[in-house]
Amino acid sequence: MATSCYCVTMKDGQTVAGSGAAAGEQGFPGRGRPRPGTPYGAVDLGTNNCRLLVAVPEGSGFRVIDSFSRIVRLGQGLQEHGHLSGASIDRTIAALKVCAGKLRRHRVRHLRCVATEACRRADNAGEFLRRVRAATGLDLEIITADEEARLSFLGCAPILDRRDGHALIFDIGGGSTELTWARVSADGAMQILDTVSLPLGVVTMSERFATAAIDEAALKAMEEEARRRVAAFFRRNGIHDADAAKVQLLGSSGTVTTVAGYYLNLPRYDRARVDNMVMDRDALLA
Repeated sequence: MATSCYCVTMKDGQTVAGSGAAAGEQGFPGRGRPRPGTPYGAVDLGTNNCRLLVAVPEGSGFRVIDSFSRIVRLGQGLQEHGHLSGASIDRTIAALKVCAGKLRRHRVRHLRCVATEACRRADNAGEFLRRVRAATGLDLEIITADEEARLSFLGCAPILDRRDGHALIFDIGGGSTELTWARVSADGAMQILDTVSLPLGVVTMSERFATAAIDEAALKAMEEEARRRVAAFFRRNGIHDADAAKVQLLGSSGTVTTVAGYYLNLPRYDRARVDNMVMDRDALLA
């Protein structure tokens, strides 16, 4: 997730879930230095989902005043064809029109709209961005994988424990997974040590390994591919050798919070219950 995050953090046998937001400025409808009470807007267009958060500064953080999320499957078929399909584009523009309406209704002046892996890979991404601008007035920015990882880290950093050690942040999206290895100090200092983007998104993996239903063989193949892809990142950062008691494992975005929803046995997603929630690691792995 790039501009907003919903997080689950594993530490000392437990996992904590929470959310944060990192906003930039795009000028919708204008630019200027934000003041208390002035709303921020963040649009995150991924391979599978379109998300919006509108929030106002409050204390040392933000208070969400509006949100929107819709599965648009923008990257459907991208693995095979290399471009965004007409149907996917139509679904996505319809969702972005809802986002634009909410942003105008709240008179959002400080906004960043980002697109991630699907638009990074699609050969017709430029045409898609032009259609979005014409239909909604939104200027989507295709960000790099490193920037996506950085924004995920900034959005989720407020829920990290301030103690000496490390944090491994993973963002499982529709088209890719970003990993960030960071140092955390008791004095509050945090430093990103390394990031990597891997083609391990839920849509990418499903289209590659499962032609129909995802069976045991497909799951095993996905697990082996994921282990192979992350191995180099773990080796070069010595993650396997790190003191597990001093490593916080934090997952951001929809995949990991879906796990949190199952953990709580929620009939439908409830952000108020998932944010800053604590889960037992052993129960998750059982």
